[in-house]
Amino acid sequence: MLAAAGIAGAAMPAQDTVKGGKDHPLLSRFEGAKLVGYDTKAYTDVKLVMGQVVDNGARTPDKWLPLEGRYTRLAYNYSPQRGSIEVMRNYEAALKQAGMTVLYACGKETCGAEFGDMMLQRIGTAIFPDTTYWSPFNYGRKNERYVLAQGKRPDGSSVYAAVYVVDAVEQQNGGVYVELVESEKLESGKVTANLSAETMAKGIATDGKVAVYGVYFDTGKSDVKPQSTAALDEMAKLLKNQPALKVYIVGHTDSQGNLPANLDLSQRRAEAVVKALEAQYKVDPKRLFAKGVASLAPVATNDSDAGREKNRRVELVKQ
Repeated sequence: MLAAAGIAGAAMPAQDTVKGGKDHPLLSRFEGAKLVGYDTKAYTDVKLVMGQVVDNGARTPDKWLPLEGRYTRLAYNYSPQRGSIEVMRNYEAALKQAGMTVLYACGKETCGAEFGDMMLQRIGTAIFPDTTYWSPFNYGRKNERYVLAQGKRPDGSSVYAAVYVVDAVEQQNGGVYVELVESEKLESGKVTANLSAETMAKGIATDGKVAVYGVYFDTGKSDVKPQSTAALDEMAKLLKNQPALKVYIVGHTDSQGNLPANLDLSQRRAEAVVKALEAQYKVDPKRLFAKGVASLAPVATNDSDAGREKNRRVELVKQ
């Protein structure tokens, strides 16, 4: 990924090169820097670098921090008249002022010989509308500084910020790459009510069905996520307590996307729940029948985020 030696760097852009991108509310940019790369995902899983990268050819840190939540990536160019230590000290001061705790920090040699190469691959070029402004991360990758910090919001949710800064070298600008993960607080109150086997039993006895909101899937996927264990535990407990009970496992989606795709997705998700109950809890599969109905049976409007969230569910329906 090395650029050819001797190529003069681009001048600082007169303005941000990213359309629709903006600074994150948690961290403003270094004074005078321009936003040259941007990407955000509403909810995903991500691993942040939390350790030194050893020279073993793998270009991986000796420790990762696995997270889930809203993920934002920002890349900036700053003036070659400024240095990486000045830029980093300003970010560190801002993180401290925000009450955040440093989890890991390194600079140059203490980051490991392969750290800059690893970060260059991690940053990639996809988030840059003009890859000219990616070059500072290539040229400056042996003159780097990094900090990872964690903070808490009033509602108890966590936010993580990783800041990577490279020096301006070889007539290039300086570079700043920021990763932010906003972890959503576990909806413990909502999930607890639905996770109780006793509550599920009452719902089935009264209404012939019960909605379970504690079974999680990644967007567009049907693999049951590890966070679903508590819900599966209670579903299995319900079936164990009532050995004669047979249920339909019904998968529901919101109305986003097209109906045929959602019907297929909801069917695969329902089947995944059946497989989990059979494999992990030894529930007789003859007592379970998977059916996906997509958005055909909403319990709320699909015109709002809150309504769509209620519609994305798994239901146990008495056979």
